[in-house]
Amino acid sequence: MAEDPNTWDVETRLVRGGMARTPYGEISEALFLNQSFAYESAAAADRRFSGEEPGFIYQRFGNPTTQIFEERLALLEGAEACRATSSGMSAVHVALLGLLRAGDHLVAGRALFGSCKWIISELLPRYGIEATYVDAVDPAAWRNAVQPNTKAFLVESPANPLLEVTPIGAVAEIAKECGGKLIVDNVFATPIYQKPLALGADLVVYSATKHIDGQGRVLGGALLGSLELLTDTYKDFLRHTGPALSPFNAWVLLKGLETLELRVTRQTENAGKIADAIAAHAKVKQTIYCGREDHPQAGIIANQMTGGGNVVAFDLGSREAAWRFLDALEIVDISNNLGDAKSMATHPSTTTHRSMSEEERVAIGLTQGWVRMSVGLEGPRDLARDVNRALDRA
Repeated sequence: MAEDPNTWDVETRLVRGGMARTPYGEISEALFLNQSFAYESAAAADRRFSGEEPGFIYQRFGNPTTQIFEERLALLEGAEACRATSSGMSAVHVALLGLLRAGDHLVAGRALFGSCKWIISELLPRYGIEATYVDAVDPAAWRNAVQPNTKAFLVESPANPLLEVTPIGAVAEIAKECGGKLIVDNVFATPIYQKPLALGADLVVYSATKHIDGQGRVLGGALLGSLELLTDTYKDFLRHTGPALSPFNAWVLLKGLETLELRVTRQTENAGKIADAIAAHAKVKQTIYCGREDHPQAGIIANQMTGGGNVVAFDLGSREAAWRFLDALEIVDISNNLGDAKSMATHPSTTTHRSMSEEERVAIGLTQGWVRMSVGLEGPRDLARDVNRALDRA
């Protein structure tokens, strides 16, 4: 009897999960760069389209390479099923619009990535869907926001960019009490350090562009949850709206998964050292890192995360100081991306969270002095030297 992949260690799942080889016996997964598939007869095509016979139909519906990626990520996450999408934002878009209808209500944490905020505040109202933003750390705030028509809850934890952490289990209980679905954006924690489905979430979304690729190459996204939810709620939505992941991107992301645990572990080690160096500098007003004991939600982190991740946020007091810091960096890149092998730093107020009003940014504590840094795989001594030199000039 073949071994059950669910008994494998994380490292084995990342290298072997979902593996399917052609008769040629290739070691690296095969790349199927084709839009459509042929059938041996008209009757066979009929059976394929009716669902009577399994198989591939059209790249927008599924692809052998993409399927391996979906099965491997699901195995890592501990999910029954996964559906890949063209980007992280397409995954968030699908998660919300596939679930909600006109007249429904959404409750979301107020600390969100700018594009997520745009979807909720600008796009959903066009379809008659209302939303309430809450202090994501406070379970009472989630409970008090529930309405008779509440159908979904959206959590980003740790949140972008100030690493606010939500008690996922508590929000999951509230969602179940009112019959709603909890969606968790797990990008910052990665599937290595946090398992939202095990904490009670119904759906997990990823920007695979970040740590899963982690080498600045391709875009990708994913939704993970029960087979029933992904079939009944999202199958037709995904098929007919077209946010399909490119097979080439799926192949690249498979290569990324093979080294995900190694990269994230080393990035986290580096981030802990850099966070301590930043916190010790006289020009830094506040440092937030999920691996430090002084994180505002350290107790929640201890209950639901097994590592601090690779993102550090720190306040230099003003936009001018933040920009001076960024401009003085020599090794670390100025970039809005994160989770990459290369270290990157950004000024969220003028980049990733630019679409939010100043009032909205202040409400989540994002004043102009904050910098978000994604720590990469460079030598920690080189990074510390670069960061300290730039802080001296801030």
